[in-house]
Amino acid sequence: MNNVIFENRLDLLRSKFASLGVDTVWIIQPENRRYLSGFKAADGQLDESSGCLFITLDQALLLTDSRYTIQAQQEVVGFEVVTHTKGLPEIFDRLNTRRLGFEGGCLIWDLYQKLKEKASQHSPPVELIALSNLVEEIRMIKTSEEVELLRRSAQLMGDVLAQVIGELTPGQVEKDIAWKIETRIREQGADGAAFPPIVASGPNGALPHAVPTERRIGEGEPIILDVGAKSDGYCSDMTRTVFLGNPTSDFKEIYKVVREAQLLALESVRPGMKTDEADSIARDVIKNAGFGDFFGHSLGHCIGMAPHERPSVGPLKPEVLKEGMVFTIEPGIYIPGKGGVRLEEMVVLEGDGARVLTTNKNFYFF
Repeated sequence: MNNVIFENRLDLLRSKFASLGVDTVWIIQPENRRYLSGFKAADGQLDESSGCLFITLDQALLLTDSRYTIQAQQEVVGFEVVTHTKGLPEIFDRLNTRRLGFEGGCLIWDLYQKLKEKASQHSPPVELIALSNLVEEIRMIKTSEEVELLRRSAQLMGDVLAQVIGELTPGQVEKDIAWKIETRIREQGADGAAFPPIVASGPNGALPHAVPTERRIGEGEPIILDVGAKSDGYCSDMTRTVFLGNPTSDFKEIYKVVREAQLLALESVRPGMKTDEADSIARDVIKNAGFGDFFGHSLGHCIGMAPHERPSVGPLKPEVLKEGMVFTIEPGIYIPGKGGVRLEEMVVLEGDGARVLTTNKNFYFF
């Protein structure tokens, strides 16, 4: 991405300062940090960070330690890289910080307590203001460049999944299939898997977020493959349910119902529709077919630099779907003890409706 894109993101963030009552914003969430600065390093655990951003109306600092200084200098756009030496009081003085906005949903309690102590002891004291979804709200609407990166990630994942599905045979182990998916994602040049692949066969498919096991896949049973790649920092997410041989009549019916629900949602979503309305389009199909009690999750979720982003396309906390949002449409039916069916596409919402970004639709069975 070119420098103008990062400049525009910073300008949009700074335009919110006055209404938020802050003079400095502290960014620690890894995807938000990369979105604003281009810094790609990941955080290995909650209590250890590879860097953070301090942003005022006229300054932008990326604070890191000596392990990441060179990487940051090579990657960041529009930020001065500062190698951490003395800590927050030095940064407060340098930026003349009086009212610090921080990401309330990302700061662990112990770190907040340390921040609170340093802020209160500073002269003059620094007021702390918890912010919610500040950068996430900006990230909800994707630029054309971001949509293209998401499409490429989806294309890569679709190609890998097509290969793996084409090689499935009875007796293969769920864990081995998942490992093959991860390996091929890397071989295709992606950063890695966007999330651990879900390979759930037979009764394991009744768990929407099943973890692959030592179970061997069999003929005629549903096999759910929910997979995603991360490429150039952007994620994909798609699900196919496949059968080796002929499925039972029960699962033929379930599959057809899920596919009908998905197709109707894909055809119906429009800008201006609320997320709970979109969810109800597919949910009503499943409910009317007698499976309403077996569809427990939302219709979908937004996706971008993280696999799950705002808003959720579900029945709770309705938000308006807007042009430029990229989200999944993934209805499912899960029968305890028997298995499940989930079908998932990634779409970008355009003026006249949803455009599908995922590929290899030839693996739909009915």
